[in-house]
Order: sequence, then C-alpha cells, then structure tokens
Amino acid sequence: MATAAVRGASAETGVITRLLIAEDAGPEDVLAADGYIFATPENLAAISGMMKDFFDRCYYPCLERLNGRPYAMLICAGSDGSNAARQITRIATGWRLKQIAEPIIVCTHAQTPEAILTAKTIKQYDLSQCEALGAAMATGLALGVF
Repeated sequence: MATAAVRGASAETGVITRLLIAEDAGPEDVLAADGYIFATPENLAAISGMMKDFFDRCYYPCLERLNGRPYAMLICAGSDGSNAARQITRIATGWRLKQIAEPIIVCTHAQTPEAILTAKTIKQYDLSQCEALGAAMATGLALGVF
C-alpha cells in the first residue's frame, strides 16, 4: 500500500518522495517533509507498535513546527481499522496537521492466528486507491494547494 502511494507521488515532477519505515524515521525526517502519508497495519485494534514508537520519538521534537502541513493515512486492517485511524488523527491534530483525504482502510478480515500470520495480498483496486492518494498529495504540494 505504501509502495503504491509512493508510485503515485513519484509521478509528479518537482516533488521529492521518500518511503521510510517507522523504525528508521526520526524527527529530522518529519521536519524535512512538506507532507505525510502515514501507513500502518492495524494490530490489536491499534496502530502498530513500531508506528507508536515513531510517534513517541517524534511527537515532542516536532510539536509546533508542523502546523498546517498535509497528511493522509493508509491502514491495513484485520477487522475495521477505525481505531488505528482515530489514533493517527489524534496525533496529527496535536501536530496541527491538515487531513487532505479520508483514511484508506483495507480490511483483510484476517481473524485466525493462521490468517493473521499469512502474507497479505492487497487487491489491485485498493492499490490503485493508494496510488491515487499519493498522486493527489504530490500534486497538491506541487501546486501549493496544501
């Protein structure tokens, strides 16, 4: 899903796109970006532990320094993803970011231990939605809309 969003964003000339995993991203990366697409799996009705760690490490160093920047969300969920979306929304609200689209939540319906541990295949329709979101973010940034 994140790769599809990057593919969409990369089509816009003049916009630098970076795909960072939560573990490797820090406050300097957040501060250097003009916009964000936060992508996470839903784990136990919440954002992933690594995404939580990312926000824990970056929240206060970036507070009051991101006001008005655009963001969007991609969530791969086993059940409904709404709580993970709420968590990111609350953090983004504290950072005073501007949500530019409704969250894209892809529900895999993985509910058994076997299904949860199995690699997921995301449908082309959902990947197209992620790619379109990346393109919209990049176009908005390039045009100065956000």
